[in-house]
Amino acid sequence: MQIDKHEIEHQFKEEMKKRLDEIENRTVFWDMKELRRQTCMSEPFIKEHFFFDPRFQKFRVGRKWLFPARQTEEFLLTWLHEQSTHY
Repeated sequence: MQIDKHEIEHQFKEEMKKRLDEIENRTVFWDMKELRRQTCMSEPFIKEHFFFDPRFQKFRVGRKWLFPARQTEEFLLTWLHEQSTHY
């Protein structure tokens, strides 16, 4: 079995670059504008369907709502799966 070390190194570097780009572009908190952008949902829709769900983590800082990005993503995926079982 032949192993192409250059190809393995190339694949490793590509994967590493992809992961570093993901980390670099990741935010810690979302505000309402970012939540709307990430979900493609309007603020009224968000408030009507899941904003007041006790599992949805949110923090009021002054007049601004902030949402922990990672926990919000996890919640949204769970919420979406729950919605699909209703139809």
